[in-house]
Amino acid sequence: MTAKIIDGKAFAATVRAKVATHVTRLKQDHGVTPGLAVVLVGDDPASQIYVRSKGKMTAEVGMASFEHRLDAETSEADLLALIEKLNADSAVHGILVQLPLPDHLNSDLVINAINPAKDVDGFHISNVGLLGTGQKSMVPCTPLGALMMLRDHLGNLAGLEAVVIGRSNIVGKPMAQLLLNDSCTVTICHSKTNDLQAVVRRADIVIAAVGRPEMVPGDWIKPGATVIDVGINRVPNGEKTKLVGDCDFASCVEVAGAITPVPGGVGPMTIACLLANTVTACCRANGWAEPQGLTA
Repeated sequence: MTAKIIDGKAFAATVRAKVATHVTRLKQDHGVTPGLAVVLVGDDPASQIYVRSKGKMTAEVGMASFEHRLDAETSEADLLALIEKLNADSAVHGILVQLPLPDHLNSDLVINAINPAKDVDGFHISNVGLLGTGQKSMVPCTPLGALMMLRDHLGNLAGLEAVVIGRSNIVGKPMAQLLLNDSCTVTICHSKTNDLQAVVRRADIVIAAVGRPEMVPGDWIKPGATVIDVGINRVPNGEKTKLVGDCDFASCVEVAGAITPVPGGVGPMTIACLLANTVTACCRANGWAEPQGLTA
């Protein structure tokens, strides 16, 4: 068996096209342009590349992009003041503070200062609570993208056994909750899990989000299972490095029914879902119908 490759680049392009269509409709019907504000503190190279890509794609779908680049020495008071200003700005429907922040800034305090309705990363404690209780919330982008791909490939997820490897607040925990909300039977695994191999092998759906290069081999995978590899790890490749996931792709692809590659799998969906969340936030703020197929 050779698994179907779930093409995240192509799927993300489809999501962005849906977002662009809805943005055009909002402009035509209501005269409103959804706006996304991104705040970057410091000069972390990876964050700069990510923010640049977000700004480019925001403009491509017809939304307004507001970038705020602050010095690494920016005080917590100044950052919170900017967030308060963005909260009050009616042209801004989504706010994202790029993580990680410099060490002198309290990330939890900063994230929880964002208006939950504009928290398009889905990290605010209110959104975490709403998601955890099955209520309407802003959903973290990476788990939302993974869920979209699972629904597209498998259809109804009800009754399937899902194993999530990793318990982070950004991916593992919200991913598990989304799968529960779709009536999967969910197990969350972590570094203290006994006999991880046996737990993973019984899963119809495997979500690998632990940040350890190629830790999941093919003989852990149930034949025909769907594997969503969230990991993005740099490993030596001669004099350079290459990106690999948390799964050993070469062996897993021979066993799984479908698998996401790294790169080109879940990664492209993160920004696409950020754009989708911004449109959703705009619609919710104004009491308009939400875009179909772009929410959990």
